[in-house]
Amino acid sequence: MGKKRKHSETEAAAPVKKDDSAPERPKRTLLGWKDKKEDAEESKAASGFRNKEKVLVTCSRRISFRYRHLMLNMVSLLPHCKKDSKVEAKSSKGATLNELVELKGSSSCLFFECRKHKDLYMWMVKSPSGPSVKFLVNAVHTMEELKLTGNHLKGSRPLLTFSSNFDKDVHWKLLKEMLTQVFGIPKEHRKSKPYHDHVFAFSIVDDHIWFRNYQISVPHNEADKVARGGLDKMTLVEVGPRFCLNPIKIFGGSFGGPTLYENPFYVSPNQIRALEKRNKAGKFAKKIKAKTRRKMHELSNPLEPDEFADMWKDDE
Repeated sequence: MGKKRKHSETEAAAPVKKDDSAPERPKRTLLGWKDKKEDAEESKAASGFRNKEKVLVTCSRRISFRYRHLMLNMVSLLPHCKKDSKVEAKSSKGATLNELVELKGSSSCLFFECRKHKDLYMWMVKSPSGPSVKFLVNAVHTMEELKLTGNHLKGSRPLLTFSSNFDKDVHWKLLKEMLTQVFGIPKEHRKSKPYHDHVFAFSIVDDHIWFRNYQISVPHNEADKVARGGLDKMTLVEVGPRFCLNPIKIFGGSFGGPTLYENPFYVSPNQIRALEKRNKAGKFAKKIKAKTRRKMHELSNPLEPDEFADMWKDDE
């Protein structure tokens, strides 16, 4: 009689069944189907640096309506910003605003400070370690005031363009980096949309930074399809708002600290108004001097008595 086979040998001789199950479906996203390989590559890329920039936008008390509308326009353009109530513009505003930025979980701050209901100053601050820049805002025109034809999607990400003057001096390079961090909307922010349909243009003219916002308009005939690569057909349509930034000082800390740069060409609005008053006062003083000279001339050169002065008077 032959030997019996062991149980392990019978199991090894059994044929292996093939896996007839269907392959796993790829992950579906808003932009299409995504395979596991692409998902793994994106997760590796996402494990690096991620921009979590958040900007606190607030203003001082007793701000005028035009400057308040400008602040609201900036809030509508920056979906990664957080708006807060008005802050009293006192000497201790720096500590108060730093605390607010920390409570809101922000890393930057745009503070609009109005003085004498006429002058608008804007603080652009990186909190809590700095640096911070103080600007004088001129030539303010809001969206409601301009009523331009441009229109772009709310919450879309802008393209930031800077003139070549920003690469000349060190302080302009610092301002360019700060503007990039504050006005650049982070990728995949929960309130932003993954489209680039407008441009923020920053240009330096006469040592002032001029801000413009343009919509990228692409003409097309069909209702659904847009021809790609037709850069020659793209046009820019202005949306607004418009304003001009005159840098006053750059500080090393948040809302203060050592002065890194001071604009030698800056003249405060109070000095300009005082000079205008002096010019007007000079005109008034000239008029008074002319009157006194006329009186002295009349006293020194009296007229001779007229012989026909009493001719038509009745004799009493």
